Amino acid sequence: MMMRLMMKSNTLAEHFPYRYVECGMLDSNGRPDFRIQKYNEYTKRYIDMYLCDNGMQLAQAIEDVEYTKWLDPEGVPCYIKGDVYE
Repeated sequence: MMMRLMMKSNTLAEHFPYRYVECGMLDSNGRPDFRIQKYNEYTKRYIDMYLCDNGMQLAQAIEDVEYTKWLDPEGVPCYIKGDVYE
């Protein structure tokens, strides 16, 4: 039986219910493992929602919460016409 070690995540930013974390390094290419996690009201824990392709994508998601909503598989409304963004 193979045991997988859980890597402690480093929270980089948070826009509730989302948080942006780094979870060590990827085995495939040695680059940082960036993820967006979403708070689950039922379990009272954060779970992985989206695995980012790279640091630039994570930075965009942190800067633009509407982009994070767009990535959410639950279909959260985002970029609603008529909203004003600064």
